[in-house]
Amino acid sequence: METCSLADVLEGTGETLPTLGEYHILALDNAHPVAVSTLGDCNLPDILAARKPNGMCVVGKTETENIGIEKIIQNTLAVPSIRYLLLCGEDSQGHFSGQTMLSLFENGVNERMRVIGAKGKRPILANTTPQTVAAFTNQIEIIDMIGCADADEIIRKIEELAAQPFSQRRMTAQSSADAVPEIKVISAKYKDPQKVKLDRAGYFVIVPKAELGIILVEHYNYANQLLRVIQGDNARDIYWTIIENNWVGEMSHAAYLGKELAAAQLSMQLGFKYIQDKA
Repeated sequence: METCSLADVLEGTGETLPTLGEYHILALDNAHPVAVSTLGDCNLPDILAARKPNGMCVVGKTETENIGIEKIIQNTLAVPSIRYLLLCGEDSQGHFSGQTMLSLFENGVNERMRVIGAKGKRPILANTTPQTVAAFTNQIEIIDMIGCADADEIIRKIEELAAQPFSQRRMTAQSSADAVPEIKVISAKYKDPQKVKLDRAGYFVIVPKAELGIILVEHYNYANQLLRVIQGDNARDIYWTIIENNWVGEMSHAAYLGKELAAAQLSMQLGFKYIQDKA
């Protein structure tokens, strides 16, 4: 099995942060000490990035109270010049990533790496350690503007923070390289469609009916007998119906079915002809 680091994969792509994500990088140096999370607001990062406020190094959304926060931690520790994390935009509903981040700074984590006092559904930092959290909270100051989506007001605050004299904050003895675990990337390998294991539960024929706004899925056994027809107006409801009724028995078949149903749904939405893949 061929593996490599994520840094190796991203080399030459222009990505300069260690985790994948939807964010804008402006500059990573001491003149740009402010990182901005717009939490559940997906449009605000584009607006702020386009205006290029003085002092902002990176801006992006943070929708989840676990993986989203962990990515902020890892990226921050990789850039020692980041001194402030500004939270703005509406908090993500149900996840409360902003409230979770504030709780992390105020209360820390318990022995299970659950953020103490967080209101999110699952505020557990499973890919992080207490030492990493300590390094993160020691490096930066959190700026709470949760609920604010006024770009002018946010930019004024960013530039105010950036104008403050640079001061070297106390860092833990642990280096950023030690604080952020390296995750290996596994290269996907080609699988011959002719060697895919057949599903004993049968096979499916997908028929999108754009004029009716529905997708019909015929389920056959290998004697070519029609067992049932599943009807739905979206891919997700159909594949969950199939899975929960145990009408698919192979993981590879379930993955194939999800891919094909998504393509069928797109064909109705975008108006192209759907042709089912044979494998």
